[in-house]
Amino acid sequence: MTIRVLLADDQAMIRASLRIILEDQPDITVVAEACDGVEAIEQARTTQPDVCLVDIQMPRLDGIEVARALAAAPPRVVMVTTFDLDEYVYAALRCGAAGFVLKDAGPSLLVEAVRAAYAGDALISPSITLRLLRRLAGPGARTEGRAPVQPLTAREIQIVQAVARGRANQEIADELFISLSTVKGHVSCILTKLGVRSRVEIAAWAWESHMMGTE
Repeated sequence: MTIRVLLADDQAMIRASLRIILEDQPDITVVAEACDGVEAIEQARTTQPDVCLVDIQMPRLDGIEVARALAAAPPRVVMVTTFDLDEYVYAALRCGAAGFVLKDAGPSLLVEAVRAAYAGDALISPSITLRLLRRLAGPGARTEGRAPVQPLTAREIQIVQAVARGRANQEIADELFISLSTVKGHVSCILTKLGVRSRVEIAAWAWESHMMGTE
């Protein structure tokens, strides 16, 4: 399968650079570009990409509004920005973004973020992941984690905590001595019970719910 990507950034040089990085991969192709938020939404609805790489700060509509507008649509939105302010990250994830990557994070992380979004997962630049999630558990936390639709099992709680620590599925399988397919099954059930769309939102819920102790 080829992953179809839309690029949205108000700087033509940035879009060109992102296109070069992505189209160097055999499984990724850029199907459209947009120079502002309004055009990004229009192009996404017209070309129906699998993943949209969207800058935070753009004319007419910013990346947060783009993510909000496309939250219920098939494209998965990944923020690509020079700004790692917690407010931007938090707002983007709450609007349904499937990742948050800094432009200086390097080509490999950018490609990984696209593939993760396409697979229904999410990725945040490592430099800001734990800082953001730990903030959710601190004195200034904005919300309490809402109760799941159905109670989590003891095993599911273990997996939620592992996800919140940034563990990949294979790492969780190794730590808990269970199969990779079993981990994926648990993660799928957790997403349904919590009413969230991504692993990042699972992690955010864990920190908001104060399940991570003093980590």
